[in-house]
Amino acid sequence: MLTDIEISRAATLQPIQSIADRAGIPQPAIEPYGHHKAKIDVRALDARETSGKLILVTAISPTPAGEGKTTTSIGLADALNRIGQRTMLCLREPSLGPCFGTKGGATGGGYAQVVPMEEINLHFTGDFHAITSAHNLLAAMIDNHIYWGNALGIDVRRIVWRRVLDINDRALRTITQSLGGPINGFPRESGFDITVASEVMAILCLAADIADLEARLGRIVIGYTRDKRAVTARDLNADGAMAVLLAQAIKPNLVQTLEGNPALIHGGPFANIAHGCNSVIATRTGLALADYVVTEAGFGADLGAEKFFDIKCRQANLNPVAAVVVATVRSLKMNGGVAKSALGEEDVAAVTRGGENLIRHIENVRKFGVPVVVAVNRFPTDTDAELAAVRAIAEAHTSRAIVCTHWAEGGAGAEALAHAVIEIAEAPSNFAPLYHDALPLFDKINTVAKQIYRAEAAVADQNILAQLAQWEAAGYGHFPVCIAKTQYSFSTDPAALGAPTGHQLTVREVRLAAGAGFVVAICGDIMTMPGLPRIPAAEGIRVNSDGSIEGLF
Repeated sequence: MLTDIEISRAATLQPIQSIADRAGIPQPAIEPYGHHKAKIDVRALDARETSGKLILVTAISPTPAGEGKTTTSIGLADALNRIGQRTMLCLREPSLGPCFGTKGGATGGGYAQVVPMEEINLHFTGDFHAITSAHNLLAAMIDNHIYWGNALGIDVRRIVWRRVLDINDRALRTITQSLGGPINGFPRESGFDITVASEVMAILCLAADIADLEARLGRIVIGYTRDKRAVTARDLNADGAMAVLLAQAIKPNLVQTLEGNPALIHGGPFANIAHGCNSVIATRTGLALADYVVTEAGFGADLGAEKFFDIKCRQANLNPVAAVVVATVRSLKMNGGVAKSALGEEDVAAVTRGGENLIRHIENVRKFGVPVVVAVNRFPTDTDAELAAVRAIAEAHTSRAIVCTHWAEGGAGAEALAHAVIEIAEAPSNFAPLYHDALPLFDKINTVAKQIYRAEAAVADQNILAQLAQWEAAGYGHFPVCIAKTQYSFSTDPAALGAPTGHQLTVREVRLAAGAGFVVAICGDIMTMPGLPRIPAAEGIRVNSDGSIEGLF
């Protein structure tokens, strides 16, 4: 059996201009990055209505068994194109952290991949490096301003802007900086987050254009004065230079699937610590070029789909018409209590027990008024009885479960799913966010906790409640909330699989993302700078004697 990277390398890729032609993108809008990647200058596109239908692909709670959300997104887009529907795929870019850590790359798998696989997973067109540089430029300008007299009166105890790096490095979570004497500035505690958790990443993904990008960058709150007045990036005159660093990064990236269909890959993974969606610019570009746009949101529907609906669609005025919840027999069995080592053995009862996790996600997506179909990403060890059990679970909750074989067969293996998606997408859309803008910030957190996580309540100490009240008084109360918590459970306990109820959502910290336009609530033990596992994937990645990369997956 060929590996993903072997399948990718064996593919004959079309020149990127041919992909652009197929997508209806005129030559002046294409800025090639080699033969098989390109930036799109959306300003060179003809003015068109965004009349395409938006399809979200999300999933059940992730497990080490794997669900294949990106793989299914690719397979569905290929299948829709196969049956004559002009379709654009809009995905998120991979972060280097998972590539060298545990999760691996984010280009799909088997015969449902976007290519060139290695280039997309490693550096791509440099977008994440530009985001890292823009973020850290602001950090440098903060320290430089203080060093040269601190005319703004920034309280060094109240600086909230940390630095970022697109590598998992737990040693940088909390640091003491500027040691070594007066020449190096004023010592203070700070830390690093991973680049995908940067507010600059969220701003790039949510900005409508370069002017909106710069305006949002200027609204970033970097800290406070002694009298608690907010200090912004614009106060430091940093927003213009940051926008310059992001001028190329804001342009969507065009690549192709193995079947030669167009794919826009741009921005934003990690819905456990960020908003987890690809860029608004890419999505709107796809909606203007295609009849259907297939996009994804990070991790399970309790995180990625909720933020897609409540943050991205709210801010960008998008109207999704259908959602696909990806599940696997293997993951359902793990949610049903089966150890990873025993997943190859038939266990219909475990599938049924784990099905409560799938049911919860179906119910949650429907809370937003969006119809749902279940995609069962089939593995070779799945038995007919286990697949029948998944179908029965979905049908009992007025949904359909479509068994898909796109990993082995490409778009042909997802044609049944494509037909089912078209069917539900033709119904009138009743999409609406979960909560209203006017709801107080903590009530928004509590609404998500109760409605989506089925918690008894969200809890926070008085300092956090006071901070939220201060932000409301400062004019930020209309913001949506972006909850950072473990992706493995509806609760904050990653070991609580299935569909737990009655737990508490403990908010340990809140962060204002004034430029991105939301408030982050950090819950449980989740870290915004991940660490590497005991044996990181990086140990097995190398360049062989032929000059080819080995170990990337």
